[in-house]
Amino acid sequence: MARHITLKYIVRCASLHRGSDRPSGSEGKHMRHRVTDSILAVAFATAVVVALVTLWSAETEGQGAAYQAPRLMGTPDPDLTGIWQAMGTAHWDVEDHGVEPGPFPTQMGTWGVQPAGQSVVVGGRIPYQAWALEKRRENFESRLTMNPDELSTQGDPEAKCMMPGIPRATYLPFPFQIIQTRSKILVAYQFNVAKRTIHMENHTEAPIDFWMGWSNGHWEGDTLVVDVTGFNGLTWLDRAGNFHSEALHVVERFTPIGPHHIMYEATLEDPNVYTEPWTIRMPLYRRLEENAQLLEFRCVDIVEEFIYGSLVKAQ
Repeated sequence: MARHITLKYIVRCASLHRGSDRPSGSEGKHMRHRVTDSILAVAFATAVVVALVTLWSAETEGQGAAYQAPRLMGTPDPDLTGIWQAMGTAHWDVEDHGVEPGPFPTQMGTWGVQPAGQSVVVGGRIPYQAWALEKRRENFESRLTMNPDELSTQGDPEAKCMMPGIPRATYLPFPFQIIQTRSKILVAYQFNVAKRTIHMENHTEAPIDFWMGWSNGHWEGDTLVVDVTGFNGLTWLDRAGNFHSEALHVVERFTPIGPHHIMYEATLEDPNVYTEPWTIRMPLYRRLEENAQLLEFRCVDIVEEFIYGSLVKAQ
């Protein structure tokens, strides 16, 4: 409230403090009173300004300074250990999107409805090559199409309970846990019990292609930078059909901005699909409920009929 007090208000306070002219016995005495009142008014205004500056400094102390995260014991590095979760709708579509009905509105009503959401893409849009825009449309239209003979290449991998890949695993509507040591960082995801290891030492190239890629990490100040390569090209970025190829290269940045918040950025480069590198950005929130933990979300048995039901019906 103090910060909104204006100079005009200060001057008005000073005028009120000076009060009306007092009667005097002579002109000289009257002039001395006016000079004295003016000095008092200036002194009062100065005191008010000093008080406001003091209050302002107290209110904003530390707000402009970078947050200093706790250190991992025995290291100079920030400790990111904890259970985290993205809050938003990026798992539906990383770009801007409106409300859309679910795939079975007559049976499920509002269950499965896509909520409206804002883009997490810096600049708003993914810079697709022309052919890739058409491929994304095809992906969306066939996202729940299931052909056991094309199990890995047709339909949304999430719907089939496959590994979500990076960066999609980070913003699924499930928590994930970071377990940090000096040489390795383990990230465990609740969805389908997915996990990956970030190698902080002895960096090597991916020995084979992986659903979750191959992660090498290092610190840049308080930011964990993770270089991820070695993808198999079978994962998507969301339920809208946004995709990549096996040439995907992701650089992630985890920056603690408070005791319970991490700013997450991921820059994606794929010369087979995009015209240029592009970045997503979103905050991650620490799960603070008592006894917070990852619970199992094993979904293979749940999707068994969805995947292989057509084979059973054909018999």
